[in-house]
Amino acid sequence: MNAPERIMRPTEGQMALARQLADGGRRDTAGVSHIDAAAYTSPARHDAEQERIFAKVPLVIAPSALLPKRNMAVPHDGFGKPLLIARDKDGNAQVFLNVCQHRGTRLVEGSEAVCASRLICPYHAWSYTLDGQLAALPRPDSFPGLDKAQFALKRLATHEAGGLIWFSFDDSADFADAAALGQDFAAFDLAGQHLFRRRTHDVAANWKLIMDAFLESYHVQRLHATTIGPFFKDGVASGDTVGPHQRSAVGRAAALSDADDWPSLRAAITYTYQMFPGTILIVSPDYMNLMTLMPQSEGRVLVEDFMLIPEAPQSDKALAHWEKSWKLLDGGVFGAEDFRAAALGQQGLASGALDRLTLGTLESGMRRFHDEVEARL
Repeated sequence: MNAPERIMRPTEGQMALARQLADGGRRDTAGVSHIDAAAYTSPARHDAEQERIFAKVPLVIAPSALLPKRNMAVPHDGFGKPLLIARDKDGNAQVFLNVCQHRGTRLVEGSEAVCASRLICPYHAWSYTLDGQLAALPRPDSFPGLDKAQFALKRLATHEAGGLIWFSFDDSADFADAAALGQDFAAFDLAGQHLFRRRTHDVAANWKLIMDAFLESYHVQRLHATTIGPFFKDGVASGDTVGPHQRSAVGRAAALSDADDWPSLRAAITYTYQMFPGTILIVSPDYMNLMTLMPQSEGRVLVEDFMLIPEAPQSDKALAHWEKSWKLLDGGVFGAEDFRAAALGQQGLASGALDRLTLGTLESGMRRFHDEVEARL
C-alpha cells in the first residue's frame, strides 16, 4: 500500500502575505527616501562589506539538492577562498576549506560534483572521508607519531535547514534566523526538489544592484514588459521581515483570502525570499530559482542560479517543458533583463552623474535592505 501523499500547507506568515494581497497589497506611507551612490561604487565600501558582513554572517552556499546523495562533494570558489561542500556517509552537510592538511594543496579540482567515499589529494595522496577526517596517508612510517585526528579538514560553521545549506567564516555565527526560514521552506518542500540546472553569471555590477531588483515590484511591468510582466498586477505586493531577511509576495490573480493550500497559492502568487546579505529564492508556480550572490569587487558580482523542480524529468515532453522555463528565466528574464539592468546601473553610477538614488513607495524593500547593510557597517 502506497504511503499517503503529504499535503503541504503554507505557514501563517505566508498566509498573512496572501491575505494582504487579497486586500490590495501593502501600502507604504513612508514616502521618498535616498541611497548614497557611493554605496555601489566605493572600493573602500566593498572592503568594509566583506570584512563586516560576508566574513561574519551566515551565507547560503547551495540548495540541499546540489548534493542529493551521500558521499558527494562540490568545490566552490565564489566567496574568495577554496571551499568544499560535502555530504558525508551519514547524510550530514559540511562546508570545509578545500585544502589538504599536509602541504596546503587544493584537495579537489574543478567545480563539478564528485561522488566518492574518500577524497584524495592529487599531490601526495593523503585521503579524507566526507566528514573531513584524515583516513589514510602513504608511507605512514615516514611520519612517526603523527595523530591523524589532528589533521582533519578545516570545517566551517555549517547549518542545513529547509532545503538550503548555510555556512559562515565566523565560528560564532548564529543560524537561528536560518532555522526560522526553514519552516517556510519546508512548507513547500524545498528540500525535496530536484536540481535541474545551475549556471553562474559574471555580472559587471555591484552586488546590491542585483539584490535591489528583487526587493521592489516597481520595475516588473516595465523591465519585463515582453516576458513575465503581463502575468502580474502592477503595484500589488506585500512583504514582511524574518530577522534580517525579507519575505515578499507579488499577486498574479484574484482574491486569495480563502486559499490555504500550495497549488492555489502558487498559481496566484509569486513568493520571493531575500535572504541577507545576498541570496534570493523565487517560488514560481511549478518550479523555484535560488540565486546566491558572491561579490568580487565594488563593480563585479558572481550570481549562481539554481533551477529546482519537483522531480527529475520523466519524459521528453517534461524535459522540453523545463528547458523552456530555464531558458525563459535564467537566460531571458534574469540574464537579459535583471542582470543587464544592474550592469547598466553600475555604468551610470560609476560616471558620477548621481550623488544619490531616489526610492519611491514601491521600493520600500530596498530601503529596509540598505538600512540593514548600513547597520552592519
